[in-house]
Amino acid sequence: MAASSWKSTLYPSEKFVEACGAIVFDTSTKPKQVMLLYHAGWDEWLLPKGRRNCNESRKDAAIREVREESGYDIQLRPVTMATRAPSDLETADIKDIARTYDSLTEPFMLDVRDLGKTKGVKLVWWFIAELGEIAGDGEQQFKPKFFQCDEAIQTLTFQKDRDVLIKALEVVECSAEKYTPQTESGVEFVHGSDATLEITN
Repeated sequence: MAASSWKSTLYPSEKFVEACGAIVFDTSTKPKQVMLLYHAGWDEWLLPKGRRNCNESRKDAAIREVREESGYDIQLRPVTMATRAPSDLETADIKDIARTYDSLTEPFMLDVRDLGKTKGVKLVWWFIAELGEIAGDGEQQFKPKFFQCDEAIQTLTFQKDRDVLIKALEVVECSAEKYTPQTESGVEFVHGSDATLEITN
């Protein structure tokens, strides 16, 4: 029997759980602000997220969880970012490397949490979103508050949440600029909806 060339771990469905969350920006203010949730019972400042339901897409789960926890509707924000997922315009045998695409509403970060031998793993998919309208009351244990971005980084309780927010800010800032191909990046840049490649290998 042939051995796999890479390390692999199999998890049956009862040994993994998926969660989805979003970095929610209020772009109506200058400078923009970001939403954090305060959990009074734990005395923690957090990013909104929660478990994906059966038969629910990750995008829908992120939108629902933010609405349930904060009381706000959101819209996923299209961004320009690098991803190893090919576009639907690529050929099936396209090389597996990172390419940069415009107008993506895909997850920009995946957090894989080891819950221990008996509980398996938790996969947390993170999206970038913009604030919508107030949809109703959020969950009682959470209090949403908006911070300027630098202050939000300092306020978050956990370093991993800070890292997620810092990456989201990088993606948003890069999306506001026009990409210039870099000859040593090893990344293929794809601009516009026609998915024209600029190879920089």
